[in-house]
Amino acid sequence: MFLPKGASYEAIYRDFQWDIPDDFTIAKAVCDDWAAREPERVCLEHFSPDGHHLALTYGELAARSCAFAHGLTSIGIGRGDRVALLLPQGFETVIAHLAIYRLGAIAVPLALLFGPEALEYRLNAAGVCAIVTNRFGLERLADVAEHLPSVAHVISVDGAADGVLSFDALVDGYPADFVGPALGPDDPALMIFTSGTTGRPKGALHGHRVLAGHIPGFQLAHDFIPRAGDRMWTPSDWAWAGGLLNALFPSLMLGVPVVSSPAQKFEPETAFRIMAEMKVRNAFIPPTALRLMRSVERPRAGYELVLRSIGSAGESLGRETYEWVRSALGLVPNEFYGQTECNFVLSSAVGLDVSRPGRIGRAVPGHRVAIVDGKGRECRPGDVGQIAIARPDPVMFLGYWDNEAATTDKFVGDWLMTGDLGRCDRDGYVEFVGRDDDVITSSGYRIGPAEIEDCLLGHPTVKLAAAIGKPDPLRTEIVKAFVVLHDDVLADERLETEIREWVKQRLSMHEYPREIEFVAALPMTTSGKIIRRALRDGEIAGDQPQTSALP
Repeated sequence: MFLPKGASYEAIYRDFQWDIPDDFTIAKAVCDDWAAREPERVCLEHFSPDGHHLALTYGELAARSCAFAHGLTSIGIGRGDRVALLLPQGFETVIAHLAIYRLGAIAVPLALLFGPEALEYRLNAAGVCAIVTNRFGLERLADVAEHLPSVAHVISVDGAADGVLSFDALVDGYPADFVGPALGPDDPALMIFTSGTTGRPKGALHGHRVLAGHIPGFQLAHDFIPRAGDRMWTPSDWAWAGGLLNALFPSLMLGVPVVSSPAQKFEPETAFRIMAEMKVRNAFIPPTALRLMRSVERPRAGYELVLRSIGSAGESLGRETYEWVRSALGLVPNEFYGQTECNFVLSSAVGLDVSRPGRIGRAVPGHRVAIVDGKGRECRPGDVGQIAIARPDPVMFLGYWDNEAATTDKFVGDWLMTGDLGRCDRDGYVEFVGRDDDVITSSGYRIGPAEIEDCLLGHPTVKLAAAIGKPDPLRTEIVKAFVVLHDDVLADERLETEIREWVKQRLSMHEYPREIEFVAALPMTTSGKIIRRALRDGEIAGDQPQTSALP
């Protein structure tokens, strides 16, 4: 599963073969193998704003995650159980992940920025039996605790409370060795919820093999990582596939220390400070974050950077940002592509001269990617079609949790259909064209409109609602909502602010509509479905829907 050095892209792609051991598991790959060989090797470092940075070794990670696995067993958690992690970047997050995998249980990472309604839906959809969180997460859960029938245990890294167990007590009170069930690469390990492009978000279930599937692309995007002195950091939340599988786990598997940083709103100056102080050599930075970092003038003059690779994904990087990274930071960013169900399948690789502005890259060794039409037939070079990945593939999900029909619908023959439109040139470079559905891409987040619309409809003044992505030069898109109010409700700025806050507090701080437009009606099909495409097309063209004007 590792890439050979010194060969051309064509030779590597031609000769690559998967060699995943029958006993491959995430805990073994990212921790135990290293702990057995080099227990004192540092695997995690935590940036503290006060300068008192912390470190954890592979030996310590193995011991603490084994102890926590014992602790989870003591409260009845076992193989197949779903355990949610509502945590920021930090040592406890990795310890909890590995403990869950040791049990044969399934980790369900969730972002702290989710509001109560978003959390309630995901926790119930996954049938979560335990939640590992912190003080902030407990506050998030307080409003929906009585609506979570399957949750039997809540564990806090900030200590015990009424009805809440202490994380430290479940670690410190148990031995530092653990023998769990025999597991392999195809056993379930991880459930990451999609954005909900059609209907509500779905739980994409992955086997342990998903980590092995990420390694070739990860090595391409970071110029044959690992090298001496390599150190990884990402501002992306470890609850997302990007932070977890594009940065954290592949780095640990390859013996590269990972820098974590406190949960915070992204600030360009802080990002540069982290990378300089922690001697970060490798970074995964989504395009929106890179665009925000452009506000810092002459960063190499103000910060002692030692960066040698930057990978970027989640939305289109664009030529302008590509050129800024090259001129301001002195290196070429490697753009790559994937989605929750099947990630890191296309990548640039400047070290192999596989890099073109405005292109995602070429197929990663070990993955067969093509542009196909709606019947699964490969398109000619230059023609627009849907980006598709051939199965079997180790990075491909096992299926949607408790949704066999949706899993079946994701495929046309042996092609997994991404829903993303692209075109491929004669040299094999793929250009991202757009979405073939209603998903919104904003600041690297993929946002489904259905959940936003459901939340909007919960407001007592809202009769109908539609959410779309409006083009935005900084965030790629912003969420814009079109709202039809009940009769005799006055549309004004006060109500607009109230509705915006309604969504922000209930769903997420990245899903709320930054723009709200009050309209008299929405475009509908004869069967009563909202035609979001008409709203998007009108927004792009500058057309104005019929509105009830603000006073």
